[in-house]
Amino acid sequence: MPPSASTLAERLGYPPGAKLLIINCDDLGSTRAANVATYDALRNGVATSASLMVPCPWARDAAAGYRGEDVGVHLTLNAEWERYRWGPATHSPSLLDGDGGFPRTTADVWDHADLDEVRKECRAQIERAVLWGFDVSHLDSHMGTMQLQAAFFDIYLELAIDFHLPLRMAPERAQHAIGFPFRRLAAEEGIVFADHFVPCPVGSRDAIERVLFDLRPGVTEVMIHPAIDTDELRSAYPDWAGRVEDHAFACKDPSLPDLIERADAHLIGYRELRELQRS
Repeated sequence: MPPSASTLAERLGYPPGAKLLIINCDDLGSTRAANVATYDALRNGVATSASLMVPCPWARDAAAGYRGEDVGVHLTLNAEWERYRWGPATHSPSLLDGDGGFPRTTADVWDHADLDEVRKECRAQIERAVLWGFDVSHLDSHMGTMQLQAAFFDIYLELAIDFHLPLRMAPERAQHAIGFPFRRLAAEEGIVFADHFVPCPVGSRDAIERVLFDLRPGVTEVMIHPAIDTDELRSAYPDWAGRVEDHAFACKDPSLPDLIERADAHLIGYRELRELQRS
């Protein structure tokens, strides 16, 4: 890293105006359909990173298929679907709702979770991923539960410090609405995070195209939710069609690589951010 480097791009060894793009696959481990599609997107498509939902039923299958890809831990304290449920690895009572799974909403978690049990659960998820053989590249948070409330963010930041991992961080414009300067707090602890994060819905084509048409200098993270079309996926997720579309967009649509090239974007993963942080 040049001694005068100031921007994140420069610290990563790029020119100051470089446009760097992380394309992250959320929800690895949530279904077999997601596992197949995510590894396809990482190996044969344009995806550069993925996030593992350790408590989900298909997380062990994701571990069995892992070949060293850039995979972080999608810290999970919610199970939002009506017919598809999962719960805490630690069986912590304050993290359960009435039917034995995680709560469905972030508000329910924030209102009822014991913070010591949150810390124990999230640490267990990271440690289990490491035990399964993942070279964990970063931390992020399912539904933003760990990012968007101050007491939970303190644990999120604590874990990033303890495990020497970069974080997904909500956009800077969200700091006023959320009510605390989470980006400054993380930077003061030496945590590395993307300059720009664009939350993309399931079925992310339109959102990603808009990002690429006006890609800003620095590191930008966008996310997709790829899955192959199966009966399991259709029964688990009401938004299954958007997940199948995300897989096709990442792996089979020539317009996306073309857009990336026209945007003069360099694809990177979270591992580059982790190595910078650890250096």
